[in-house]
Amino acid sequence: MHPEPRDEIRVASFRDLDNTTLYAILKLRVDVFVVEQKCPYPELDGRDAEPATRHVWLQRGDDVLAYLRILDDGGGIERIGRVVTAPGARQDGYASRLMEHALTVVGNRPAVLGAQAHLAGFYARFGFEVAGERYVEDGIPHVPMKRSGPLSTAPS
Repeated sequence: MHPEPRDEIRVASFRDLDNTTLYAILKLRVDVFVVEQKCPYPELDGRDAEPATRHVWLQRGDDVLAYLRILDDGGGIERIGRVVTAPGARQDGYASRLMEHALTVVGNRPAVLGAQAHLAGFYARFGFEVAGERYVEDGIPHVPMKRSGPLSTAPS
């Protein structure tokens, strides 16, 4: 009898991703962002392969359950993007686990993201604040958000 596969968070650069994992990540992103959300846009934007990009995902066995990427936006600013959870794995806290892990990778550096507007409260839990006007991208309202550094644990 084989034990149940356990959930594992992984981090890798593009060149360190094996073909099977890369395919699973790209399939998840296209299935959700292009097909489910009906946004025909250039999902493969060239930034995945940048040397400083870090791919962060949660997998169980060969299944990628959730994913995000961290981009170097220059000037010491990190950009978190492509935050996605597989439809069958939603409501299990995977996106929160990935965000927490991503912020350990980001460390003290400032981070930005473009949040779908209805998810601004989710990102606020990780110290992100709205940092500009609402905009529409691919037919979906978004807000720019930023996080100056790690969450303070000092009393206010």
